[in-house]
Amino acid sequence: MTLNRRQFIGTSAAMAAVLSAPMVKAQGKPRVVVVGGGAGGATAARYIAKDSKGAIDVTLIEPTRKYYTCFFSNLYLGGFKEIEDIGHTYGGLAAGGVNVVHDWAVGVDRDAKTVALAGGGSLPYDKLILSPGIDFVDGAVEGWDLSAQNAMPHAYKAGSQSELLKAQLMSMPEGGTFAMVAPPNPYRCPPGPYERISMVAHFLKQNNPTAKIIVADPKPKFSKMALFQEGWANHYEGMVDWIGEEFGGGNVSVDPNAMTVTIDGEVVNVDVCNVIPAMKAGRIADMAAVTDGNWAPVNAADMSTKADADIYVLGDASSQGDMPKSGFSANSQAKVCANAVRGALTGSKVFPAKFSNTCWSLIAPNDGVKVGATYEATLEKIAKVDGFISKTGESADVRKATYEESEGWYTGITTDMLG
Repeated sequence: MTLNRRQFIGTSAAMAAVLSAPMVKAQGKPRVVVVGGGAGGATAARYIAKDSKGAIDVTLIEPTRKYYTCFFSNLYLGGFKEIEDIGHTYGGLAAGGVNVVHDWAVGVDRDAKTVALAGGGSLPYDKLILSPGIDFVDGAVEGWDLSAQNAMPHAYKAGSQSELLKAQLMSMPEGGTFAMVAPPNPYRCPPGPYERISMVAHFLKQNNPTAKIIVADPKPKFSKMALFQEGWANHYEGMVDWIGEEFGGGNVSVDPNAMTVTIDGEVVNVDVCNVIPAMKAGRIADMAAVTDGNWAPVNAADMSTKADADIYVLGDASSQGDMPKSGFSANSQAKVCANAVRGALTGSKVFPAKFSNTCWSLIAPNDGVKVGATYEATLEKIAKVDGFISKTGESADVRKATYEESEGWYTGITTDMLG
């Protein structure tokens, strides 16, 4: 399966044409509030505003004025991108009819159907879409909390944390040690930590070739494991030491003041430590009381929550079945949700839910790999229909084409999200 920018945008345009609805009277227009301006929220806001042709008032609440994509942020760490390359503003959404409010959503009153804002006041809604991404589970890594994120960055919310981790990489002493504490399942972007290791290894190979990388992992295996391990052996021989569950990778504590990582009782002095803790839905989902304590269970047909039919949860924050937590998944779910919400509010046709996902990873220059699948909605969950994955031993031409495909997808999805 291949996908380029023209195909991605063309598919989206075709869907928009199919889903276009007749105008409804302007008086008393229904109101949709979307919280979170990432791959899920921005896409949903844009499609509802565009396809309803002004029949629905759409407001997006997003605290940041510039959105940095977590997808491709690892390429910034590896030196393949500049930070500006992964930063995007919301002017296109505003020009497309979305009311963009830069503020924090700090509460949801489900009875009154309002969202409270940190800056004061509240916004009423008929339908509420939450796409807040992830927060971290308190105490997930012994010795680490958010107060330690400057000493030991997570960089799993892109932007300033990405810049900090890159600066720490650049300042590593010759022959120093980079450590990663990998997260348990489920978490945002299953191949993400291992693409990050690849990009860190690439940077160090160019700038600090005697440096070492240690990965403490609570899992016995991980996404694209054979592909990454093949790549590490081919490109970064002897640099990466992956310590899985069997060898104590889940028995980890850190000391940010001493800059040590203790793995199964063994204390290791490190120069840079990337701690990626266990994750849960962004806090506003908890405030809305639509989570099970970690994630928000949703109905596969439209992404509405099990707790409230007028609240929808997209992307990383949702518990939906077989789809991984990825930007592609969130974008795919947002289109299904937008169609369902528009249908519920204007009476336009609602089409059966179909989903897809692809996750690309860069291991080394022009050495790209991918995994993906298609999905359908069942009564129980979003269920996988079929899938694909890159093969070990592929030719250099195939790997280069896969990387180039990922670049086309990035341009396509950011345009699809933000206009």
